[in-house]
Amino acid sequence: MGDVIVLAANTLCGAEPEGWITTTTLYLDRDYVIDQVFWQYAAQFNDRFDASAFLDVHYAEPAQIVHIGEDRAGLLMPWLDELTALSLDGLAPERFYRAQAMLFAVLDVVVPFLTMTGERTSSTQRSTGIPSQPRHRQFRPLRCEARDAARMLRDKLDRRWTITDLADAVHLSLSQVRRLFVEAYGKSPIAYLTMLRVERMADLLRTTVDPIAAIATSVGWNDPDFAARQFRRSVGVSPSEYRRISRDTPLATHPE
Repeated sequence: MGDVIVLAANTLCGAEPEGWITTTTLYLDRDYVIDQVFWQYAAQFNDRFDASAFLDVHYAEPAQIVHIGEDRAGLLMPWLDELTALSLDGLAPERFYRAQAMLFAVLDVVVPFLTMTGERTSSTQRSTGIPSQPRHRQFRPLRCEARDAARMLRDKLDRRWTITDLADAVHLSLSQVRRLFVEAYGKSPIAYLTMLRVERMADLLRTTVDPIAAIATSVGWNDPDFAARQFRRSVGVSPSEYRRISRDTPLATHPE
């Protein structure tokens, strides 16, 4: 009672339910968290890439257990209950601001207890970084070419894409398509494609009994060894290990 477990993206974990305690799990998209950090420290950053680097440096450990105590846990309970109710059937757009208010109230209690570091010392930590000096930011709408490029990648995962193919499809130069895509999605087109392929592989590993090599081919990787390396780099375990874990771990819809 009163413990909060904070896990970074792609951190593998398991849990055994306890009959006498109720747990609430909040899933926050990494890009959403980066945006919040970006605005929290807006005076220090040029763009969201600086915010991403800041997050990686100062919130270093992939897993933390925070002891906020029973009193603070009691304070969070009604907010967590309301968040659960709001998101039970999918968050309705008209309730977005209420859900965000509840989320920020929870984070306001939890985040001050998180361990932050200015220097990386453990094996899980990478190089330090310093936010660059602020400059004027221009706010621009998402370019249709970037949106179309992302849609094509999603729709044809198994295609052997090159940047040239993508640039030709949206009628941009190589440099333009790279620049617009990174501005829109925070990563290069090929990195975005890799992310989509890994997510699709993970879904097929969980929900089918297809051979791993066949799954890799279906998402566009004809070399199973290369696919396994990309999967491990993104998820942290091999495809075979991921399949074993996902099959061995029962999923509780309503943890208690």
